[in-house]
Amino acid sequence: MKDKIVHILKQYWGYDRFRPLQKEIILSVLDGKDTLTLLPTGGGKSICFQVPALALGGLCVVVSPLIALMKDQVENLKKRKIKAVALYSGMSKREIELIINNCLFDPEYRFLYLSPERLKTDLFRVNLPKMPVSMIAVDEAHCISQWGYDFRPPYLEIAEIRKFFPKVPVLALTATATPEVVKDIQQKLLFRQENLFQKSFKRDNLTYYVVKEEDKYGRMLRIMQQYPGTGIVYVRNRRKTKEIADFLKQNNISSDYYHAGLESSVRDRKQHEWMQGKIRVIVSNNAFGMGIDKPDVRFVIHLDIPDTLEAYFQEAGRGGRDEQAAVAVMLFDDNDVLELKQNFELSFPPIQTIRRIYHDLCTHYAIAMGAGEGLSFPFDLEELSKEFNIKAIELYNVMGFLEKTGIVFLSEEFNKPSMLHFRIAGNEFENFQTSHSKYEEFTKMLLRSYSGLFTGYVKINEKEIAKRSGIGEQEVKQQLEQLQKMQIVEYHPCIRLPHIIFLQNRIKEEYLYFEEAVYLTRKKVAKERLKAVLRFVNGHEVCRSQMLLTYFGETKSAACEQCDVCLKMHKLNLFNKEFETIELAIKNGMKEKKEMKDLAFDLSKQFQEEKVMMVMRWLLDQDKL
Repeated sequence: MKDKIVHILKQYWGYDRFRPLQKEIILSVLDGKDTLTLLPTGGGKSICFQVPALALGGLCVVVSPLIALMKDQVENLKKRKIKAVALYSGMSKREIELIINNCLFDPEYRFLYLSPERLKTDLFRVNLPKMPVSMIAVDEAHCISQWGYDFRPPYLEIAEIRKFFPKVPVLALTATATPEVVKDIQQKLLFRQENLFQKSFKRDNLTYYVVKEEDKYGRMLRIMQQYPGTGIVYVRNRRKTKEIADFLKQNNISSDYYHAGLESSVRDRKQHEWMQGKIRVIVSNNAFGMGIDKPDVRFVIHLDIPDTLEAYFQEAGRGGRDEQAAVAVMLFDDNDVLELKQNFELSFPPIQTIRRIYHDLCTHYAIAMGAGEGLSFPFDLEELSKEFNIKAIELYNVMGFLEKTGIVFLSEEFNKPSMLHFRIAGNEFENFQTSHSKYEEFTKMLLRSYSGLFTGYVKINEKEIAKRSGIGEQEVKQQLEQLQKMQIVEYHPCIRLPHIIFLQNRIKEEYLYFEEAVYLTRKKVAKERLKAVLRFVNGHEVCRSQMLLTYFGETKSAACEQCDVCLKMHKLNLFNKEFETIELAIKNGMKEKKEMKDLAFDLSKQFQEEKVMMVMRWLLDQDKL
């Protein structure tokens, strides 16, 4: 089997050897064991389920909450001549039925990607047991844990489908998980026994700096001058992405901006130009980077404080994947800290507000009581916030909580491309062309331009079709709509707004399930994550790398000796024998049950007071006192 997986790796990916831990993880899955994989960003998680799936044969079901990442992986597999499809909220019933039929009856389909919400639908549940499932992969597995930073209740449905495939191994994957989350993932997924493969989060080539700075733009320019090469700048909102990209251009730095609100073709172009080195710096919110494997990123700059250390670690970790030196710099000021705290409060709207907004949504979309399951509507955040008399940020956070109940889903498909599928084929299609000569040339042109139209839904571009057919874009759309009315094709025009999908029939808002204890637990967990971020930002005594590693359960790592904290401690000569001497003196003093302030005063007669206080704070942060 070892030879087989190496052959698969070479055949489809062109690699001669696996990265550290990949082979061990793959062999664990092939041995039929439930396996949890904890690999940092850029550690090659997708290979860990794609290779064993091909070795096992049959169909691999991949559960992922990230639609954009699902699409990217499906496209990448198709480029390697591996059949793969994706199911996610917002697709039409016809699209879903076609994909399910392909997985049921075409043995060449090897991967079925699903959003967790799909697991709950009757159509999927009825057909799943008939599928030749050989393994189940759960990406972003921290989403299943109530202690995780992105808990998604539909993930709990994964354990329910295991009963259909009792002998099929589950491979859970995540890039960030605390020890609590690691344990919880395995329990929630009903692992037959605990089985964790974890690569250290330590990145020796990546240096972390956290700098309090009033002139963040000026400091950003100096960083880019100091570190040649390509980079990423992360900010919190979309407006600032363009603002900062324009500022960089004015200062002769090749840059562009990226966010989920751009048309998919525009996003693809910007991403491609950055990947190819035509653009030096990409400025983005957190929409950028998922599934991107650009090895030579030399700097990652955060101009806003991320909400969680998990998010920061993933984003910073996009630097230096080629194992060459890179820096992750967070620039902040007092307003950023205040904004972070305010965002936390806004992210937990009162339960009564959540219930009211659910009622307003149902009224706005004319959803009758006891109806609505599966219905999808455009969702304009700004317009609805005005109509419901609520701030846009509050409405966004309310939607997050409604999603957590599993009653609605807000699709991030801001620009879903147009899709086309031919419903008839063979003699039936030839008869149609003969009897409807008006459409013969147009349908032939479509078939010449796009392959796979008879077997599935294919992305199309109406502008390109208009050029090739010599008619106007509007006429192209009219002809496609007419062919749909005649039941010759299924045509779904481009969607330019997010969509809200009602996953369950409407209920009275007072019955909307919100257990106060669960609500308060989620808030408590989020508050602890906020405190961890603030400790990281304000920490001046503990190595940045050690702080991050301790948060993720690695408590015995050595200081990096190159972050801003370590450099400061070097200046104070604390990376030498004196540190150990002060540490021993403090511990001996604590044995005598002296008060900390009294002990600090006594030791300041023997050592420099700032050094004593720094060592004390370091010992407290490391739970050594």
